[in-house]
Amino acid sequence: MNIESRSPQLLASNITMTYGTQRVDLPAARPVLSGVNLRLVRGESLAIMGPSGSGKSTLLHILAGISAPTGGEMMWNGLKYAQMSDAQRTKLRRSEFGFVFQSGQLLAQLPALENVALPLMLAGVSVDQAKQQAQGLFASLGLQGLMDRRPGELSGGQAQRVAIARAMVINPSVIFADEPTGALDQHTGMEVMSLLSHVAQQNSTTLVVVTHDAHVASFCSRTVQMHDGILSDTSTGTSTATGGAQ
Repeated sequence: MNIESRSPQLLASNITMTYGTQRVDLPAARPVLSGVNLRLVRGESLAIMGPSGSGKSTLLHILAGISAPTGGEMMWNGLKYAQMSDAQRTKLRRSEFGFVFQSGQLLAQLPALENVALPLMLAGVSVDQAKQQAQGLFASLGLQGLMDRRPGELSGGQAQRVAIARAMVINPSVIFADEPTGALDQHTGMEVMSLLSHVAQQNSTTLVVVTHDAHVASFCSRTVQMHDGILSDTSTGTSTATGGAQ
């Protein structure tokens, strides 16, 4: 069964995002996203490419339920984000979504093991059980011997591996990665991206990567381009702002 015939896991329909105001006495509203349509199915890997300010990170935040769009509709497995309470969206992010950011965003005061275990503890898992589950990821991600090190004692590549472990510890359905190699040199970045894509494939985890780097995008099965808030699928060369959800 090909991707197009499978039910969407994430579906964005005619998404718009505008910052500012329509009032004449204040600065004009600024559209960041214009009628974006996107579908993602389980196990797919997608790169969202575009220059700074094109709207790609804004789109990622909307896909992940962090931000609400000005217009349009976001759905997760047929459930509308707009009909979920704040608590339900928070639970969705904690139980189904993992996140990897450019800077890693690890807590400086916690050792690597506790950084990885943190999403489980926030979900109500006991400290001991959370640490035990987190510990199992260290060997598979090349982090042997680093469980007691704090972020300041890790190299950039090691810190991003810890961030990947933290994203994977809840066994997420989707990993959202925002410029995951942006703070790394090219060689280390490619190692981290190879690991991230491999882990996602192994676990049938959907992967959404925001990047401006074509080398990073090449690890994904599909690439779309953002330009001035309009999304184009490079596999078809068409804009998704003019038709139905694709």
